[in-house]
Amino acid sequence: MNAPLRLGVNIDHVATLRNARGSDYPSPVRAAEMAIAAGADGITAHLREDRRHIRDGDIDALALLLRRLGRPLNFEMAVTAEMEAIALAHQPHAACLVPERREEVTTEGGLDLIKGRAHIAPVVTRLAAAGIRVSCFIDADLDQAAAAKAMGAQVVELHTGAYCDAVREGDPSAAGHLGRLQTAAAEAERLGLEVHAGHGIDFATVTAISAIPQVVELNIGHFLIGESVFLGLPAAITQMRTLMNQVRGGSGS
Repeated sequence: MNAPLRLGVNIDHVATLRNARGSDYPSPVRAAEMAIAAGADGITAHLREDRRHIRDGDIDALALLLRRLGRPLNFEMAVTAEMEAIALAHQPHAACLVPERREEVTTEGGLDLIKGRAHIAPVVTRLAAAGIRVSCFIDADLDQAAAAKAMGAQVVELHTGAYCDAVREGDPSAAGHLGRLQTAAAEAERLGLEVHAGHGIDFATVTAISAIPQVVELNIGHFLIGESVFLGLPAAITQMRTLMNQVRGGSGS
């Protein structure tokens, strides 16, 4: 059996539901606390520039909660001066740099570290100098992994969306997408990067992704929040954790 696999739960879409009514309920902070109690190893939250779900006050409250619980906050952020300043002010355990476009429904692919090197590398340097663990959300591409290493990132998170979409659609390209994830994970580890994976993972796809030995953390959000409507959040997380543990063993959470 390979090393245990961590589960980060993204609570963005609890905030989406809250914001639909313009109220204070349901609370993303309460969801984070429940997720940790149910077996999540950490919490991911994406403060988008348009504040469509997570808000600044949520980050304030999540940072306080997770420090109290001794669990990590993975702060997803666009590579902007505003988000850099917020990250530096809050000092999360990790900052995951992601691409962001106002018109997209959700993140539509990995960050292009090669084209954006001049803009991204200085942000990586400043965040890392502040003691924040820097992760880059990238497609399963060897050149992107090499670029992440060259600019000083400690972690890459591989975008699993193409594989997960293909599985859901019964598309035979799924095997090829999985193969690319496996190859990129092996190369990233060879370069000395820690490897995470996320986007679109559900009960049908988590087993194959969990079996990639170099991956040490999965970040899962939308599916778990959606499934919690039917099962409840603790039960959805428990079921996901069980599927992960069947492949890799528990992390002790």
